[in-house]
Amino acid sequence: MSKVKVTYIPAFDDNYIWFIHGLSEKHAQNQIIIVDPGDEIPVIETIEALNYTPQAIFITHHHGDHTAGVSALVKKYQLPVYGPANENIPQISNKLSQQQETPAIYFPLMGLTFNILDVPGHTKGHIAYFGHQLLFIGDTLFAGGCGRIFEGTAEQMHHSLSKLLQMDDSTLVYCAHEYTRDNLNFAQRVEPENLYLKQRIEDTQILRQNNQPTVPSSLQLEKQTNPFLRFEMDSVKLAAEAFAGHPLNTPAEVFKTIRYWKDTLD
Repeated sequence: MSKVKVTYIPAFDDNYIWFIHGLSEKHAQNQIIIVDPGDEIPVIETIEALNYTPQAIFITHHHGDHTAGVSALVKKYQLPVYGPANENIPQISNKLSQQQETPAIYFPLMGLTFNILDVPGHTKGHIAYFGHQLLFIGDTLFAGGCGRIFEGTAEQMHHSLSKLLQMDDSTLVYCAHEYTRDNLNFAQRVEPENLYLKQRIEDTQILRQNNQPTVPSSLQLEKQTNPFLRFEMDSVKLAAEAFAGHPLNTPAEVFKTIRYWKDTLD
């Protein structure tokens, strides 16, 4: 279990803006890193209401619902902006990629360190931030699903998601949207007999009925229920082949077919 406190601000219809708090003492916990601020107004309101001290902004990719609030926040708080080296985001002051030394980011006063994963597919230069058993994954992986492939390729997205399978099951996954119910409805089409999935659907319904977020999720739960991480499972392969109408020879082909299948329903 991570010792780092993370809080959220809802934005737009279904976005989450994350605040990563410093470790230990109250002073450090009032220091925050802002993740993917697509709207500055609720961020500023929360900072002022709770007396937070922003230290930096993390950006995962260039889409406006993740970046539109950056300029105003930088102007107001003079913050450094960390983001993908391979995307054109003018406000970035610290360009990051997976090739950098470990750890890539260090905040000594907050007691926080983060490494970078290159996870292209949704966009060409998408990155994720990983540290303290927390994974800020933007729109690459969702609770129960994955992002659409807008700029990259299915092969790139498959490779990006394969990296997550190597990570510890206890990792908490912080994605940027509340898409879980829709994602799990599709997952049930793929694996109708998955008992973990049936339980997750029930749990998700209860959370949403009580207006609670379904994020974060554990990586273990994603590995058990998310078809976009289960491309090596026989049950997912058989479902993908039934949809495609022909054999699929590799896990990458299974993933590509599952992604296309969901695209036809959205």
